[in-house]
Amino acid sequence: MPSELFREGLLEGRVAIVTGGGSGLGRAAALELARLGCKVAICGRRREPLDETAALAPAGSVEAHVCDVREEDQVAAFVDQVIERHGRIDFLLNNAGGQYLVPAEDITPKGFRTVVRLNVEGTWLMTHAVASKWMIPSGEGGKICNVTLSPHNGLPGMAHSSAARAAVENLTRVLSIEWARFNIRLTAIAAGHFATETLMTKYPEVVVRGVAKTVPLGRLGRPEEFAWLVAFLASPGGDYFSGAVLTLDGARDNWFGPYPPPGLADESGKPPAEERRSRS
Repeated sequence: MPSELFREGLLEGRVAIVTGGGSGLGRAAALELARLGCKVAICGRRREPLDETAALAPAGSVEAHVCDVREEDQVAAFVDQVIERHGRIDFLLNNAGGQYLVPAEDITPKGFRTVVRLNVEGTWLMTHAVASKWMIPSGEGGKICNVTLSPHNGLPGMAHSSAARAAVENLTRVLSIEWARFNIRLTAIAAGHFATETLMTKYPEVVVRGVAKTVPLGRLGRPEEFAWLVAFLASPGGDYFSGAVLTLDGARDNWFGPYPPPGLADESGKPPAEERRSRS
């Protein structure tokens, strides 16, 4: 199916890498980029879901690579393969990441290191490889987009991930300054709660039922809404975006739940207001 938002061929001739492209938001982004004419190399640790993504894309537009972003040698080999095959890399989406729900006092040192290594070190290894192997030496620059989480003040039950994602946001900002001289533009998308298969199957049912109620818009985001923002950043429309963290979360970062809060609205749904004395 063509893109619902952008013109056909918008990204013709461009080459993109999407990490964690075998499912969820990564899959949605890879497919949208491919619909716009971009050649997309996706990577992940398991071959089967990557092949499923490639099968859903226009023929020949998405290629699957098994690569663990935590492993320096695998990252270097993957990036080399993309450059050898396509001759360039225009856009990198660092989407690979993960965490698990656990009270802070129960996080083990190993568990903390695992989450930080995946979300921070994996992002850094892929970013550095793409920049040092193509974007800087080619003189053409490029765009790098990192995926973080909203709300920005952290998620209770995910202290390890909250720390890691804050680190990625600051890494994005500082690299946007240091690498501006190479015309490398870096952004981050702080993604809120989206209706992905991961959310629906990984977390306890009681968590899933309550997630949409925490969003002021009253619903989960659709994966295609995330993909549209990614495609815009990859397009000429995103050329002046750099150093920005774009929050895509239905206002969840600003408020918990609906407004007005349940029980405080009148029968018409109007929020409470202070009565003011008239002045005569």
